[in-house]
Amino acid sequence: MHIEHVAIWTRDLERLRSFYETYFQASAGPRYVNERKRFSSYFLSFASGARLELMTKPLLVDASGNAETPPTGYAHLALSVGSREEVDSMAERFRRDGLPVVDGPRQTGDGYYECVVLDPDGNRIEITV
Repeated sequence: MHIEHVAIWTRDLERLRSFYETYFQASAGPRYVNERKRFSSYFLSFASGARLELMTKPLLVDASGNAETPPTGYAHLALSVGSREEVDSMAERFRRDGLPVVDGPRQTGDGYYECVVLDPDGNRIEITV
């Protein structure tokens, strides 16, 4: 098992991507866009092999004019476990132990097979292949 990536939310995806490229020599992959979820992201890679996911959602305004401010800051920690079977097994173990599985297991639009669980403090953990 190893840390696959850490993800953070931002309100300005291009500004944050440029920051990590300029000051930490990160290399950005292609921008991922999910129109249905109104979500965009970049995966940044570092020379060490570490990866950082930058994510954004637009400001949403409902019919009443109420605005939902996009999130910023820490989003999740992704741990790679090596196989789809192990993702399924860990999801089942969390459920059996009465711990929250908040999503999945499922195939994501950006190529991961994952389930999302919460640690005891409510932090999101993606268990991925």
